[in-house]
Amino acid sequence: MGSFIGHVLPGTLFLLVGMWHTWSSVVRYISDPTSFRVSVWSPVPGFNGRIKFLELYVIVIGGFIDLCIELLVATRLRFFVNGVLDPSHMINFEHSGMLLMFFIFGVVTLLSQKTSFLPLPEGALCLIAASAFCAEYLLFYFHSATHKGLEGYYHLILFLLIAVCIMSSVGGALLPTSFPVDLCNGIGITLQGLWFYQTAFTLYGPMMPSGCQLKGDNISCHSSSSEVRGELLANFQLFMMVLGVLLAVVLSYVFYSASRFRHSGVGSSHPADS
Repeated sequence: MGSFIGHVLPGTLFLLVGMWHTWSSVVRYISDPTSFRVSVWSPVPGFNGRIKFLELYVIVIGGFIDLCIELLVATRLRFFVNGVLDPSHMINFEHSGMLLMFFIFGVVTLLSQKTSFLPLPEGALCLIAASAFCAEYLLFYFHSATHKGLEGYYHLILFLLIAVCIMSSVGGALLPTSFPVDLCNGIGITLQGLWFYQTAFTLYGPMMPSGCQLKGDNISCHSSSSEVRGELLANFQLFMMVLGVLLAVVLSYVFYSASRFRHSGVGSSHPADS
């Protein structure tokens, strides 16, 4: 069983990285469609390049903080009982493994981009990102906490969103010039972040469907019809999220295209010096 903060914290990291990746993908493509390349991370402009690697720092630092919360704070440093791993904290150990993979991805990418110690091509970095998403997928699929009922349905949708991230990351290595693949990766990460938030507010917050409630560590519904109603509500929530993200992408594309057109128009309207 998870918790509200246990979903909001990783959801925030996914959402920030996903939104930036999506926006950057649109900007890079509109700026120069012919030379577009898939990028597993995107530099942040400004401040004379001092925040260029901000996205990677968010992944590394955010992943490390979340890892410490899961492994050190939640377990209260009680790792073993009678010589074996404490079964009451098995979920925290599993989450720590997932977070460790994203932390490793961020560190490896930083070393590859900032130093000459680990010069990896972009395709290799895409595959490392895919392996981190695979670890996340396997974690939730073979979770020690058996997700059933409404909770299981919310995690089933999460599986699908993680699968999108895996396929688009692998696709980035196989199709390094594909704008749709790069954009799909950003959208998948964004939807993951939003779904973590939705899960937190639905299962552990004020948006619990009518007829269902949180009892101890389990979500229970009064009847099968209440559970089905909750699942249909989850479908509607996912639909609205997908629609909202796609509309945001289209508006971003139109906005940036229009701004570049106006800038080019203004620049070309200046008369030549006599």
